[in-house]
Amino acid sequence: MKKKILLLGSGELGKEFVIAAQRLGQHVIAVDSYDNAPAMQVAHEKEIINMLDGNLLDQVVAKHKPDLIVPEIEAIRTERFYDYEKQGYQVVPSAKAANFTMNRKSIRDLAAKDLKVLTAKYLYASSEEELRKAVKELGLPCVIKPLMSSSGKGQSVIKSDEDIAKAWEASQTKGRAGAAEVIVEEFIRFESEITLLTVTQKSGKTLFCPPIGHRQERGDYQESWQPTEISEPQLKEAQRMADLVTRELTGAGIWGVEFFLTKDQVYFSELSPRPHDTGMVTLAGTQNFNEFELHLRAILGIPISEITLERKGASAVILSNSDGKVPSVSGLDIASGMSESDFRIFGKPITRPYRRMGVTLAYSNKGEEISSLRKRAALLASKIKID
Repeated sequence: MKKKILLLGSGELGKEFVIAAQRLGQHVIAVDSYDNAPAMQVAHEKEIINMLDGNLLDQVVAKHKPDLIVPEIEAIRTERFYDYEKQGYQVVPSAKAANFTMNRKSIRDLAAKDLKVLTAKYLYASSEEELRKAVKELGLPCVIKPLMSSSGKGQSVIKSDEDIAKAWEASQTKGRAGAAEVIVEEFIRFESEITLLTVTQKSGKTLFCPPIGHRQERGDYQESWQPTEISEPQLKEAQRMADLVTRELTGAGIWGVEFFLTKDQVYFSELSPRPHDTGMVTLAGTQNFNEFELHLRAILGIPISEITLERKGASAVILSNSDGKVPSVSGLDIASGMSESDFRIFGKPITRPYRRMGVTLAYSNKGEEISSLRKRAALLASKIKID
């Protein structure tokens, strides 16, 4: 059952996916825009191309003729995926899923208008003038996001009229697609936010991982923990929404479905049709299969009978502070002295401010509180320096 997998995007999530694939004897070609990307370091083959160039993407697919095309990032000419499916290639989870989720307008309209899933109120704007009108209608504070971006790039919280011009500029210069339309959202005063990792199977029921809590800064994940507190009614509602949206998008694989939780409501936020950064907490052995193993088994059609919580866990990111340097890692000897803890260094070849260079993991089988595990993961991260 050996398959040839073309992995589009070779960051830290892709690296863990390749490791999972290697353990099941699969052949992986890792693709990214720069050499020595993390997943390339453990893959069988590599290709270095700009995946926003559709012709180059076509050439790589034609060269390798993969059994599976597995996107790991958003910055891909995903409209080409429809042609690949017509040619008989399996796109993970599907061409429809990749195209709808890489554009916030498509996925938000699908969820809110077509499927009637509860979301924050939202409007679109194609100019600073339209943004000002949207802000006036939605009220302050509100959130502005490029339609195509990831990891918080180009995202801002507008707290006053003075913030509008700066927020518009950020959205036009830091998003994936450059100058483009933006989505403007009502600010939800949530009590917590969660990721519900959802596994759809080729033949078999949809499964849900224990919910993951997370905290963000600059729109990017800083720490996550599993399980997180959530009432049974809210968990059932989140599962209902996740099942509804993933079923509509079609395909097998793992999905990172994000929600805001208020005291009484569950709001659908965003969705990624691939392993999720907050799901790196599963590397702490919190589940019987981590999220990368689940993704691989689902796309290969290997049945997954159940997902079980094995122990509590927490993760915290290790960030670099310098810009454009070959990473130098220190503090591993100190960090390794902490019990029930671990870490991963991603192997990215160059640093930049706030770039995620590694992750720390804390876990417990002994009933330790999540708050304690979060502190331990954060302490561990503070001991490891990458400059």
